[in-house]
Amino acid sequence: MGDFSDSAWSSKLPWTLGVAIGIATFLWFVLRANRPKCRCRADLTGKTVVVTGANSGIGYYTALDLAARNARVILACRSKTRGEAAREKIIARSGNKDVVVRVLNLGSLESVRQFARDVIQTEERLDILVNNAGANGLPQITTDDGLELNFAVNHFGPFLLTNMLLGLLKKSAPSRIINVSSSAQRIVSARSCLDLDYLQGRHTSLINMMKYPPTKLANLLFTRELALRLKGTGVTTYCVHPGRVRTQICRRLHPFLRTIFYPAVFLFKTAEEGAQTSIHCAVSEDVKKESGKYYIDCVQVENYWRVNPAANDPAVTKKFWEISEKLTGLA
Repeated sequence: MGDFSDSAWSSKLPWTLGVAIGIATFLWFVLRANRPKCRCRADLTGKTVVVTGANSGIGYYTALDLAARNARVILACRSKTRGEAAREKIIARSGNKDVVVRVLNLGSLESVRQFARDVIQTEERLDILVNNAGANGLPQITTDDGLELNFAVNHFGPFLLTNMLLGLLKKSAPSRIINVSSSAQRIVSARSCLDLDYLQGRHTSLINMMKYPPTKLANLLFTRELALRLKGTGVTTYCVHPGRVRTQICRRLHPFLRTIFYPAVFLFKTAEEGAQTSIHCAVSEDVKKESGKYYIDCVQVENYWRVNPAANDPAVTKKFWEISEKLTGLA
């Protein structure tokens, strides 16, 4: 009886695998077909752009697209070597030689200050700033600036950079600031962004994977308050969720978690597909009159299920801004 069952199962196995592969392939094509793409054909000749984390993933494809539109593109990268490699590829693919690399370590406020000073001293204008760089699952380390490392890289570095470049952005108006967030912002409370124990790395109960969502809420709170403060200046700001993307950002996840997520990876967006919403907010005429909004798949989204309620509380966004000013030395 056991032999018969084994034989029957063996005969059905190829058919079962075939059906599973067929369903997976169908889902893959359906998902690919429904993934939005920025359709705007705006030319950026004469414009200057900064893209952080531009040597790989979403940042690379964002920079490539903007270079193909004839912008001067500054690749802000932690590694000079990887940045130069990305620059060569972007020039080869876009035909635009006006692409430069500058070193930026968002985990160091001094590196951010130096980068911003260099841009201010050497660039006559800045039309688009894409705060793309981010990290997930970094170890719980307090930086030399007294900041929790994940928060330093994902929020405090971009916060300081943006504020230091505001003068140049205002001078170049109309200009745009794009902050790359994540749907993970929806699963945490405002407390995670207002409690100094979280921000300065003293909250040791958090596992690595839960250090990321608060930093993504920080991006959204920052965008909301920044929009209020920039009203009437001609500088607009946007917060985007790129979707679930096959990038290196998850390379630091625990091996067990990577094993769990691996079967679903083929359903994720490519990095080029993930860059589309950032590109849309950087160039589209459709969003030029909007500011402080949240975008997914090139569409503005403001419903309760997608946007953390804390982002709609002016008291929270104001308080978080003030905390960020103090911790980055701007206040």
